[in-house]
Amino acid sequence: MSIDIDSLRQAIGRTIVDEDVATAWPLRGMIATFDRTERAPVDGESIPAGWHYCYFNSDARPAELAEDGLPRSGGVLPKMPLPRRMYAGSTFTFAGDIRVGDKLRRETELTDLQLRGGGTGTLIVATQTRRVYTPRGLAVSELYNTVFREAVAPGAQSGIPKRETPPEGLPWRRTHKADAVSLFRYSALTFNPHRIHYDRPYAMQVEGYPGLVVHGPYSQQCVIDLLRDSAPGRRIATLAVRARAPLFDIAPFELVGRPTADGAGAELWALTPQGTIAVQASATFA
Repeated sequence: MSIDIDSLRQAIGRTIVDEDVATAWPLRGMIATFDRTERAPVDGESIPAGWHYCYFNSDARPAELAEDGLPRSGGVLPKMPLPRRMYAGSTFTFAGDIRVGDKLRRETELTDLQLRGGGTGTLIVATQTRRVYTPRGLAVSELYNTVFREAVAPGAQSGIPKRETPPEGLPWRRTHKADAVSLFRYSALTFNPHRIHYDRPYAMQVEGYPGLVVHGPYSQQCVIDLLRDSAPGRRIATLAVRARAPLFDIAPFELVGRPTADGAGAELWALTPQGTIAVQASATFA
């Protein structure tokens, strides 16, 4: 397929602004979805890192949605020539806190588009810069990366990269099972209509996956929760997450990590059932 990436890159710089309110209910939903034991924040209290994904959800109408459930266009992205979409990772700076009841403003800018060839075919990598403000100023800035991929031939299986294994002897470790119910709940909390996360026949028969796909931000939240639980009382200043391979609901996956040698941050991974890297992350503490 010939792709005119220069034409697509003309959209770089496109910016939109959205507003929302940091309401309490989605936070209780996050606790239920991830089976957390903590108390949900109440009015005036700070929300945990990553939970701002409950806000600024797309309200695209049914006529605007593609076969995969996601909007064909809108926001800052141009219409893409590749039909399949996957979360590729994010880099966060937590400059301040978001508190329950805050009025929120988010600026989203398309900051890069790159054409790449990978082991699974032609890819377009889109980078959006998101900045979330509260009445106190900038709270979160994020570089959010999405990969657009070629369609899977009928009856074929989606290519799944095989990655390396993490270091040995990691002190932080837990197992997580992302079942169909928790994936549905997370889709509902984030108003994510992507069918690969809840429509098993579509995920397997159209996109060629072995089961329902775990949302990239879902596995990202699992990594954040491991960090929060393993370093209690430490505030996360920065977090860089890279999705390396997909995870599915057909088997539990492991989360592992360790503090950095200087104690100023941490390294974390989510692993496939085969023990290879699905997500890798690095964090610094304030």
